[in-house]
Amino acid sequence: MPMRRWRQILRFLAAVQLLPALESGEETLVGGQAVLEGVMMRSPHAWGIAVRKPSGEIVTHSEPLERPSEQHKWMGWPVVRGVMTLGHAMTLGFRALKFSANAALEEINADPGNDGLGSGDRSEDHSNSDPGKKFEITGWMAAVNVVFSIAFFIFMYKYLPLLATTELKKVNPVFGQQFVFNLVDGLIRIAMFLLFVWGVSLWKDIRRVYEYHGAEHKTVFAFENGDPLETGAVQKYSTYHPRCGTSFLMTVMIISMLVYMAIPVHTFWARFGIRIALLPVIAGVSYEIIRFAAKHRGSLFALMTAPGLWLQRITTQPPDDSEVECAIVALDEAMKLEKTHGGELVIA
Repeated sequence: MPMRRWRQILRFLAAVQLLPALESGEETLVGGQAVLEGVMMRSPHAWGIAVRKPSGEIVTHSEPLERPSEQHKWMGWPVVRGVMTLGHAMTLGFRALKFSANAALEEINADPGNDGLGSGDRSEDHSNSDPGKKFEITGWMAAVNVVFSIAFFIFMYKYLPLLATTELKKVNPVFGQQFVFNLVDGLIRIAMFLLFVWGVSLWKDIRRVYEYHGAEHKTVFAFENGDPLETGAVQKYSTYHPRCGTSFLMTVMIISMLVYMAIPVHTFWARFGIRIALLPVIAGVSYEIIRFAAKHRGSLFALMTAPGLWLQRITTQPPDDSEVECAIVALDEAMKLEKTHGGELVIA
């Protein structure tokens, strides 16, 4: 397989691990997510995506969208709505990432010899490729990656911090105290998350995803303030947005520490089971806190979301005009369908 194809697949795999930090999982007027060389935007009843191919061409796609709370009333209940909305957002976000990866692979398939190699090596690489064989991210590849991502999350942010803290308890009994144990466990979890987010940011391709993340935030800000969706007007806004998935993840980790401190279990596997079983509840509560904090910036809950805004210094980067253009096009695509399926959006 040509090197560019492998590189695109690796970008896709890395972006999937970052998916919760790149998307805004809230039912609101508009939200979005950075993808590979593009942006996905969604409105209450539609979503659109714009991806820039290596050639510079922007390709788009849009579909109608139903909000979970409009499908069943119980999905709109507090806490429950958070779990349903986040699950819906993750599913949509994965589809958007798959579309963006295949957009680049389509162009690579059309020019299998253009592998980023020197001209002297290109003919040799081309002789090993099948120009009639199209390679793309398929359904089974996506399913395998979802399973891997879930396993990675549980191992990295549940199992390893718990194991490390358990070993520390053997070194010094003070780490066995309920408060201290869960505090250290939580701090290790946050440190590992920060290290991962920072580490992948050193990869140029993922840094570009962070730039598109910034473009998405700027465009949402411009829309929310009623400014024209033009590059110059959008660029004046901040890349830090309170409803970002990065803020949500940090809130989940902080809430997790408080919840685990209140549950008197002491064996390794009991603690591990509690961490898995309570994850949906903690996610739902964290969603409500983010939702409240976004509307009440002077509240105590807003202080809890502040670390997530600080972390956006890594997960969002200043975009160039071409990246902002993609975000604007994506939102335009979503708005076209929104008018036919939900009517005109009114900004409060």
